[in-house]
Amino acid sequence: YWSRKGTAVLLTGMGRDGALGLKELRSKGWHTIAQNKQSCVVYGMPKAAVEMDSAVEILPLSEIGSTLIRRIVSSA
Repeated sequence: YWSRKGTAVLLTGMGRDGALGLKELRSKGWHTIAQNKQSCVVYGMPKAAVEMDSAVEILPLSEIGSTLIRRIVSSA
């Protein structure tokens, strides 16, 4: 993993591998975001992230972009 902390986003999909990666990043101090159920085409991987407590935030797709922009601007 990168030595500098960042933000990671997990979007719609199937499986658990992304959720496991998100959990590892969160444990290293990263800010983690998972897409919410209502805006997912397939909620499998984001659901796994929520169940594993991998996500700091759970957001609709329509809010993820603006959240990333705010985080980037505030860290500059």
